[in-house]
Amino acid sequence: MNPSPTPVSSVITPLAALPDFDPRIVPVLGVDAHLPAVPREAQTPAALRARFAQPPHWEPEVVLEKKFMNREPAHASVLLAIVLRDEPMVLLTERTAHLSTHSGQVAFPGGRADPEDASPSDTALREAYEEVGLGREFVEVLGHLPHYVTGSSFIITPVVALVQPDCVLTPNPYEVADLFEVPLAFLLNPANHQRHVFDRDGVHREWFSMPYQDGPKNHYIWGATAGMLRNFYRFMQA
Repeated sequence: MNPSPTPVSSVITPLAALPDFDPRIVPVLGVDAHLPAVPREAQTPAALRARFAQPPHWEPEVVLEKKFMNREPAHASVLLAIVLRDEPMVLLTERTAHLSTHSGQVAFPGGRADPEDASPSDTALREAYEEVGLGREFVEVLGHLPHYVTGSSFIITPVVALVQPDCVLTPNPYEVADLFEVPLAFLLNPANHQRHVFDRDGVHREWFSMPYQDGPKNHYIWGATAGMLRNFYRFMQA
């Protein structure tokens, strides 16, 4: 699922701005249950360190969204944080509804790069501290995944890291409405990867979703976050 590039002069309406658009009600085109899940033994801290130390040859599946904003590209980083509990968990946030971009959506901690940031990892760690209070002393950066370019012209570097489970998190209430964890094994099993297609006003869009039921609450992971997780699956399965 590699969306084709859109010319800079062509701008389309972002999905969030479409009247009554709700990604949860867009029909599921298919589920990738035919693809193998990443084995549990490949998800241990030692196995994850080894994979990033000697990465395989692989290609990301989702790299570019259809452009809906004419502006200069901006670099950003997100932290794909794997919390080392008895079962490895991935830390995710739900953004507050008033934010100008991706409001109310499930996202990784992260954001725009500052000139003072020394590297994409530095951006991801700084943003994770500002958003959820995750201190750098609890984080072991493993490496990066390829860039993911959003429709709003953010060039995102996903930074994959291991996080000690005794970290104390303090979400910034201005940016984070909810903070939760999803089992890594759930996200690395394509049986939980749903494909969606949406056509409107002559524009064709495709994306993944990975809805996760956590007790009474359903966390709807989709769009850029799901796309980067799909790439992480491809990296781990290669």
